[in-house]
Amino acid sequence: ERGSALTAARLRCRNVVLNDPARRNALSLSMLRALKEDLLHDVKSKELRVIVISAEGPVFCSGHDLKELSTQDDVKHHAQVFEMCAEVMTLIQRLPVPVIAKVNGLATAAGCQLVASCDIAVASEKSRFATPGVNIGLFCSTPAVALGRSLPRKVALEMLFTGEPLSAHEALMHGLVSRVVPEDKLEEETTRISHKICQSSKSVLALGKATFYRQMAQDLDTAYKITSQVMVDNLTLRDGQEGIEAFIQKRKPVWSH
Repeated sequence: ERGSALTAARLRCRNVVLNDPARRNALSLSMLRALKEDLLHDVKSKELRVIVISAEGPVFCSGHDLKELSTQDDVKHHAQVFEMCAEVMTLIQRLPVPVIAKVNGLATAAGCQLVASCDIAVASEKSRFATPGVNIGLFCSTPAVALGRSLPRKVALEMLFTGEPLSAHEALMHGLVSRVVPEDKLEEETTRISHKICQSSKSVLALGKATFYRQMAQDLDTAYKITSQVMVDNLTLRDGQEGIEAFIQKRKPVWSH
């Protein structure tokens, strides 16, 4: 059970596909390991500029495989599942390229966590998002980490306390996803965003992404100190100078990445 598929490394956009629709693309331990491997594959290549995570079938991701969590005395395995899940979710934000969730269907529990952990999320109008663990006696505490950092606190807590889903448009209104489009436009819109990202310098984007997540965890004064220094550092990059020179000379920049 590999659970995902890679495009050729030479392509600028890598598509990682959750491909276990019979099990609602559940994040089993093997699926999580495969996802981690695919996210890290050739990630330092100059050619890789963006990663898109999508899924086969009507469910984007149903969260953890509950069959793996049903034995009370297998505490070690349960710990491995949640540790690997946390590792994958934090890895997404540490990768040097933007990661886009392309959601066409239901995303629940750790599947909702996956969407919230991505840098950008594009959803079809039929998509829904929920953290229903409370209904089966397993509160979605780890998904709450990502939800609490993407949604207003009261919206996140209502999802966590009731298990009721957000519609795609409610998810957009509250900031869980970036865009909502008709199902037949999902591929087109995700591709448009990916191509726009590919036009920028990889080194500049990597610096900007890392700095964004770093400063978000700081108070306002510290955030400005960090980002002011990063702006200075950005100007020392070859692509930083190339971009400014190209703007002044009214030409397209030629990035070295």
